[in-house]
Amino acid sequence: MQDDIARLDADDPLAPFRDRFDTPDGLIYLDGNSLGCLPKATKARMADVVEREWGQDLIRSWNKNDWIGAPRRIGAKIASLIGANGDEVIVGDTTSVNVFKCLSASLQLNSERHTLLSETGNFPTDAYMMEGLAAIAPDRIKARLVDTADIVNSLDASVAVLLLTHTNYRTGRLHDMPGITAAAHARGIPVIWDLSHSCGAMPVDLNACQADFAIGCGYKYLNGGPGAPAFTFVARRHQEKVFPALSGWLGHKAPFAFTDDYEPAPGIDRFQCGTPGILGCAALEVGVDLICEADMADIRRKSSALGDLFIRLVGDKCAGRDIRPACPTDATERGSQVSFHHTEGHAVMQALIARNVIGDFRAPDILRFGFAPLYNSYADVAKAVEILTDILATESWNQDRFRQRAAVT
Repeated sequence: MQDDIARLDADDPLAPFRDRFDTPDGLIYLDGNSLGCLPKATKARMADVVEREWGQDLIRSWNKNDWIGAPRRIGAKIASLIGANGDEVIVGDTTSVNVFKCLSASLQLNSERHTLLSETGNFPTDAYMMEGLAAIAPDRIKARLVDTADIVNSLDASVAVLLLTHTNYRTGRLHDMPGITAAAHARGIPVIWDLSHSCGAMPVDLNACQADFAIGCGYKYLNGGPGAPAFTFVARRHQEKVFPALSGWLGHKAPFAFTDDYEPAPGIDRFQCGTPGILGCAALEVGVDLICEADMADIRRKSSALGDLFIRLVGDKCAGRDIRPACPTDATERGSQVSFHHTEGHAVMQALIARNVIGDFRAPDILRFGFAPLYNSYADVAKAVEILTDILATESWNQDRFRQRAAVT
């Protein structure tokens, strides 16, 4: 087995990228679907932004160093990863704020309809933003969650928009983006796709399936750092039809005219809101540039193979240890992660972290392991499962210190 693992790593076309990340020695990091590792180039880029652009050029940097162009410039790079045109993606704000923008835009496109539809078990912020928007006009707007199996059958004449996460954050299960989008369109319903657990980890082709809107975060597989700016995709055909509900000054047609009335900028620029966070944008751009260098087909092949290996080794070594897959075992049906049920999932994950294997826990009982193919190796997977096997066999997780719940799990 060790020889097979070594051979897989030796033949890996993505292996050279591993040295371009600052990963601590002895740590097996399988949480890139929550926070990506630090690209080594980010430190020098951030130092330059702070010391030269901010420290020396000061306010002149909005023009001299194109700070003002960062949202469009980085957005165009992300567009190349998600099957969009460069003028359909803008960077800025948070994923939650961008969900609100797209929901409110969809209500304008479908002004005679009133239901915001999503599924139970979706990432909570998406459902919460639906609730918040509905609370603004409770007599007109309704938020509705249905079981995953009932999504298509729930696309009735009351639905203004469907909001779904492409890769489920708990189980890693993928939605059929082309099929669901087509089914929604057949009923006159636009679709918002949350790509937070997909972008940078697998090929996505929004325009091929005629997607309407999409959003995603910058700090997972794009390696933009904690709280990195998010992005918004708006199909060209919708851009001029929407008056932004969050009509911030930078989305104005002429922001530096400082007029009293809001006139939306043309195209994707109207989906900007406030002043972009330049430090966050600078870090994000380094991570995006790194992903853009790699072949997305290679990334997808490796992430699938890493997941297959993890599932197979757990099945071989941990049988009878109260652990079972919570993710699809077929790689074509899951994103770049694997998940397992265990009745003491939180304590098991804390025991893993204590032994330098970092994944994460998702309530109520899920152990989650995310694979970032640019820096994770097959050897990482084999060693992680070896440690997991020992923890389960010895029940070393059964300690009070591993049952303590921190603010972030």
